[in-house]
Formats: sequence, structure tokens, C-alpha cells
Amino acid sequence: MNISNSNCSETERRLKRLADFLFEAGMLRKTPRTGYQFLGTGRENVAEHSFRTAVIGYVLAKEAGADIARTTLLCLFHDFAEARTGDFNYVNRIYNQADVQTALEHATCGTGLSDALTGMWEELEAEASLESKLAHDADQLDLILNLKEELDLGNKYAGKWLENSLKRLTTKEGAALAQAIVETDHTNWWFSGPDKNWWIRGK
Repeated sequence: MNISNSNCSETERRLKRLADFLFEAGMLRKTPRTGYQFLGTGRENVAEHSFRTAVIGYVLAKEAGADIARTTLLCLFHDFAEARTGDFNYVNRIYNQADVQTALEHATCGTGLSDALTGMWEELEAEASLESKLAHDADQLDLILNLKEELDLGNKYAGKWLENSLKRLTTKEGAALAQAIVETDHTNWWFSGPDKNWWIRGK
């Protein structure tokens, strides 16, 4: 009887910590990506960035024949610590350095997720696996997509940022996708197809 109560208590504590963890995940929707302050246009939060980065990671992994699930998860959780640290843009990083490992340890303590999430962070830091390289490229490609959109909308400085972002890519799959992105108008997916005459007919 005592053992059963003890196990129940441990389970309840873990579930409460998992609830904490999920509330913390929601903070990413309230955490802005700060680089756009310098670009002058555009904005997004960390949750929005993480979502499309995960989608891009899925696409890249399929292109590369890599572990799709692993790549996607690396992308999904790559900025989770920013719920606690905030987002440091490239200017901030000259002067500040976040303790990501400690932030993750505190976020996952008691949840049963520590080994998995810390392991993903360590894999990303090492950049040794194909999946981690693809995840890093996915991170940059999300920024590249945003920069191309801002460039299309008339922000000439986005072009300068775009040049630097393209140089950070390390996989052939990432570079090939980036080339397609810079050659594609960001409105093509809806304005130019599937029926270009729709905008004339209106029905």
C-alpha cells in the first residue's frame, strides 16, 4: 500500500512538472525574435519560427535521406531554452551569452524529458550528425524565407542580410533549397497558381 501511494505521488509530481513544461512552451509565443528590430521591418515570435523551422527540417531530411523524425524534432526544440533566456540576435551575441544548458536543465527537471532534450541540444551543438547539420540549415532557411519576403516588399537591407544568411548554409540540400527560395516571388504560391485567371474572373 505504501509503495502504491509512493508511486502515485511520484507520477503526480511528474505530471505537474509536465504541465509546467507545457505552460513554458507557450511562452515561446510571447517571446519575440529580436533581429527584426535592426532590419526595420518584419516580426515573428520564437514559436512561429520553431514551427516553420521544423517543417523545413522535415523537407530537408526527405531530400537528404536523413532521419526525418530526428531532424524534425531537433528543429522543433532548437530554441526551446529561449522561453527562459529570450532571443539573442547577432548584435546581442557580441555582448551576451545565454546559459542554454542550465535553462534546459531547469525547464526539464522532474519531467522525464531531460535526457531527450539535453541530448538534442548536445547534438545540435556538436554539428556532427547529418540531422544536426540539416537542422541548422533549416534554422537559417526560415530566416532566408522571411528575408526574401521583406526584400520583395521593398526593404533593401534585407538583401544584405540575405547574402550573409546564405553563406551560413552547410549542406547541399540546404543550399539547393535556398537557391530556389531566392529565385521565387513569395506570392507565387497563391497569386500565380493554380489558376492565374482567377484574379480576373473572380469566380
